[in-house]
Amino acid sequence: MTGPRPQHPMPTDPPREEREFDLVLVGATGFVGRLTAAHLARSAPAGLRIALAGRNESRLADVRRTLPDAAADWPLVVVDTLDEVAVRRLARRTRAVVTTVGPYAEYGRHLLGACAAAGTHYADLTGEVLFVRDMIDRHHAMAQDTGARIVTSCGFDSVPSDLGVFLTAQRAAEDGEGTLEETVLHVRSMRGGMSGGTVDSMRRQFAEMGQDRERAAIVADPFGLSPDRDAEPDRHDAGRPASGAAAPTAQAAAGPLGRLRRLASASPVRRDATSGTWHAPFFMAGYNTRIVRRSNALTDWSYGRGLRYREVSDTGSGARGALTAAALTAALAGVAGGMRFAPTRALLDRRLPKPGEGPSEESMARGRFVMEVEATTTTGARYVTRVAADKDPGYTGTAVMLGESALALAMEDDALPDRAGVLTPATGLDQALVERLRAHGFTLTTERRDAG
Repeated sequence: MTGPRPQHPMPTDPPREEREFDLVLVGATGFVGRLTAAHLARSAPAGLRIALAGRNESRLADVRRTLPDAAADWPLVVVDTLDEVAVRRLARRTRAVVTTVGPYAEYGRHLLGACAAAGTHYADLTGEVLFVRDMIDRHHAMAQDTGARIVTSCGFDSVPSDLGVFLTAQRAAEDGEGTLEETVLHVRSMRGGMSGGTVDSMRRQFAEMGQDRERAAIVADPFGLSPDRDAEPDRHDAGRPASGAAAPTAQAAAGPLGRLRRLASASPVRRDATSGTWHAPFFMAGYNTRIVRRSNALTDWSYGRGLRYREVSDTGSGARGALTAAALTAALAGVAGGMRFAPTRALLDRRLPKPGEGPSEESMARGRFVMEVEATTTTGARYVTRVAADKDPGYTGTAVMLGESALALAMEDDALPDRAGVLTPATGLDQALVERLRAHGFTLTTERRDAG
């Protein structure tokens, strides 16, 4: 899995190894920003030059006072991400930037572009298709020229999905079992909240889609983040259920499942014919699947030209599982529909979390997630990759994923893939991030599970 060899930064920018900082965290005063700062203070090696950045120096100082002692002397940098001159200056001062300031379509464009131009590595938490598409079009080639690794989506969007499929394809290749075909990520269990920043990003993207049909078409395209859309297989089944999925059986037509039959045949609600488990769409699948497909394309389709990838949430078996799947699907459809129109967006705004809001420490301590990637290869071999952690996926888990992505970019140039540009976690960080997450208690394992 190789790619274009990173080049040296432009002559006007100091080489990365001669810069003032190793890593700057932008957005340190936000909820997830504070969690990420705390993780860096606990986990970064002594001597790593880290700075905290944001718009308000006094608030930055307040955050620094709450961090472990290792952060006591971290410099504070005042910067507004809407100020192009200021972010260009910041990018030239550091080897790597990590930012939690979203929505990225509004607050991330100048910073990402400045990092691409200065040869500065970059990591963020975006789950915005349109933002990433725009950044690919504007800055991918420049980042390749300067050697900048621009790694988007380094939180729950989309590290578990991206690394899960990466590890599965890697194991199949090592075993000589060909490439991936039918591949499904199952959310086995999850407990935790959705951040206000994620909701705000969704809100803004839906608004933009409602105003521009061409932009809406990009979001709807399963290969909308591909580096070369014309080279992609035109797979109309990219988001359809796996061949092992089944609509309700004739037996289910009687009793509590009967009323769900028509819903199941006309919606993403499905029952797995082998396990009897009901599935609903995973609410982050619309973004994660595009990141995985970009990883496949950036590595010359090393996962497989026949890759068919989707993501589902398991809801259990029997009537209860069916009802849960139907309710979850209806809720997702309601939120998506409501986000498209200004009056209903206003109603949803009253109930959904606001940017900067987050749960209590007690609530986050109860967070967890278990996800499994099930794949069949071109030789018929079957693999299961588990990605799990006893952490709140959207908060404490994301802080670890983002923080470790940033540390890998700041410290491990020689250990990272020989690749630059606008990248994904798998193509920009691959095994380095896998090992870092394992060291922090994450489960990332792959097993072969052939029948018999």
